[in-house]
Amino acid sequence: MQGKDHYTEESVQLAKFCKALAHPARITILKLLFSREECICSDIVREIPLAQSTVSRHLKELKTAGLIQGNITPPQIKYCINRQNWAQARKQLEKFFE
Repeated sequence: MQGKDHYTEESVQLAKFCKALAHPARITILKLLFSREECICSDIVREIPLAQSTVSRHLKELKTAGLIQGNITPPQIKYCINRQNWAQARKQLEKFFE
């Protein structure tokens, strides 16, 4: 087998989670979101010394991996931890490190 056919779905998902975690800004954003029920991008920008566009890119990566979710409340998106996917990521990481 070659390419994606060689990898289990669990391995592919774990790699997505790990890729999303592989930047200190994203770790900082996750810690911030864990400390709050939800927040908007401008709240995060006030806490982290990064440009709004940079924070938005990091939020997109975390959302694509499924670690966070965004609830649209026009004109803003309120971000929070995706608890179900976070539990899955934690379980997969624990299994990986066993």
